[in-house]
Amino acid sequence: MSQIFTPITLRDVTIRNRAWVAPMCQYTAVDGLPNDWHLVHLGSFARGGAGLVITEATAVVPEGRISPDDTGLWNDEQQAAWARIVDFVHGQGATAGIQLAHAGRKASTYSGFTGERGAVPESEGGWRPVGPSATPYPGLHPDPEPLDAAGIARVVTAFGDAAERAVAAGFDVLEVHAAHGYLLHEFLSPLSNLRDDEYGGSFDNRVRLTLEVTREIRGRVAAGVPLVVRLSATDWLDDGWTLEESVQLAALLREEGVDLIDTSTGGNAPAEIPVGPGYQVPFARSIRAAAQIATGAVGLITDAKQAEDILADGSADVVLLARELLRDPHWPLRAARELGETGDALWPAQYRRAAR
Repeated sequence: MSQIFTPITLRDVTIRNRAWVAPMCQYTAVDGLPNDWHLVHLGSFARGGAGLVITEATAVVPEGRISPDDTGLWNDEQQAAWARIVDFVHGQGATAGIQLAHAGRKASTYSGFTGERGAVPESEGGWRPVGPSATPYPGLHPDPEPLDAAGIARVVTAFGDAAERAVAAGFDVLEVHAAHGYLLHEFLSPLSNLRDDEYGGSFDNRVRLTLEVTREIRGRVAAGVPLVVRLSATDWLDDGWTLEESVQLAALLREEGVDLIDTSTGGNAPAEIPVGPGYQVPFARSIRAAAQIATGAVGLITDAKQAEDILADGSADVVLLARELLRDPHWPLRAARELGETGDALWPAQYRRAAR
């Protein structure tokens, strides 16, 4: 059997293969509610043979949304709407994961669907975002509100509350979003964290919030629920967050009960990034080897052999696809055929004639 189609077990959850769906924002929710678009969008990947289907960044509080059109998980109505989608994903044999997020200083922005860019003003439904410091993300809200101790405590509790709701909705795997310049990443990076209290300055202080969120979630859900953290392994900028710090943090997260690092890069400030096929894979490889924790590789992974080689050479334990799955939601089915997998277990019964 190929590496991609070898099941992987994290705690009490066995996932049918190692081709996972990376979180992809859809900016199609109203008041945080996922709808039929999300059902079809996520359901198509489950039907297409993916192992783990992870939702878009789902805000733990209203002010934690990237845009007013983001999904959320802070009330009963949202929980029920997600449960409907989870049921369909499970019905296709896939595992359901949710990415819990807080956008921090990058919140309250236009989705881009309307042609507008930048910060959404309060007159159009926007709000003043929060962050570790008053330092804005270039081109967005100029005056993010620095979180005080009480605000930080509320964020930690909100992640725990959302984690409990996610499990109640039926999600099997939880992912904490600590990447791409959103709130937890903002605390990690000295480019955005200018604090001089216990949450700023030293490495130990800057990682404190991410560890507290992890600890809160781990204490609020059953021990058998896998926990993943998405990290940006580097800011790609001098004096920013580094791979070496990511390795250190990954080791600490492993001790706190994190099972896998979903390894991305960048997003906290504009940077020149050498984009190309598999350009982020070396970061997953380094964290896996040095921190002794399972990793996921992302970043322009497009064909079956490329994905198989990433797993076979020990660079990562899973691969996560995004844009390629938008182009072909049945990528896992095609990859199975290209890699010589026999049998039609991945295929929905309604499609199995095409597998023969």
